[in-house]
Amino acid sequence: MEFSKVTRRRFLLRAALPTIAAGVGVGSPRLSAAVAAVASVSVLPAQGPEPIPVSLNVNGRSYDLRIEPRVTLLDALRERLALTGTKKGCDQGTCGACTVLADGRRVNSCLTLAVMAQGKAITTIEGLAKGDELHPVQAAFLAHDGFQCGYCTPGQIMSAVALIAEKRPADEASVREWMSGNICRCGAYPNIVAAVRAAAGQPA
Repeated sequence: MEFSKVTRRRFLLRAALPTIAAGVGVGSPRLSAAVAAVASVSVLPAQGPEPIPVSLNVNGRSYDLRIEPRVTLLDALRERLALTGTKKGCDQGTCGACTVLADGRRVNSCLTLAVMAQGKAITTIEGLAKGDELHPVQAAFLAHDGFQCGYCTPGQIMSAVALIAEKRPADEASVREWMSGNICRCGAYPNIVAAVRAAAGQPA
């Protein structure tokens, strides 16, 4: 199927049309010519790649999906697997609310394509607790009141789990540094740091 191409000239003309109208006035021959040129531009229909089979291993369970290759891991988790504990915050990889573990390493799922996660063990906040038994980091966040609104908490907890598994230093300055990719807009940082240090076995 062939579509009319939107040329650079026509694109600029369309963008400048409001300015032209303001400058020449309604009813001007120049405005009529501009409107005619814009109207002649065909609008291309939205198109994208076809869905492909993608297999994900999430929290020890395998899922077979058919999704477009541009679907992020975050959207696959939330919209296709109903694992909504992982939050969508900035959608730009700067806030950390979407942090999950891939083979034990923390990743921003909003910047990771689902197709790239194939063959890796993905762990989300839903996969930490064992039945009614909380993960030690989850329990520490409760004990130290490491949250306010709670929106960033899943990402904070996942990042803290990785930090401890990586055997990073657990002094206050180091915890703040290694958790710096996770933003708490409520400003609960002192309690978050205390929770992470407690889960790492450090004295208050």
